[in-house]
Amino acid sequence: MDEAYYVGFKIGDQDIGLDPNGHKQGMTGPVGYYHVDDIQKNLQILLDAGAQIQQEVKDVGGGKLIATVKDASDNIIGLIQLP
Repeated sequence: MDEAYYVGFKIGDQDIGLDPNGHKQGMTGPVGYYHVDDIQKNLQILLDAGAQIQQEVKDVGGGKLIATVKDASDNIIGLIQLP
């Protein structure tokens, strides 16, 4: 995918995406996204453990949901739920 808002690559089973506007969302480096079956449940687990919302759950197209949190050490953790 090569759009003004996102560039994506697929190498085997690994997706790599580049967001040219990521700095506006607080991204200062690479963000790893963990595949989950229930994004709301897993997001709540992270929040209960002390993480803070960086980006609320968002549909990025085709029913693919993502969210990010910041942990106590300021690491950004991404979650992704496929449709």
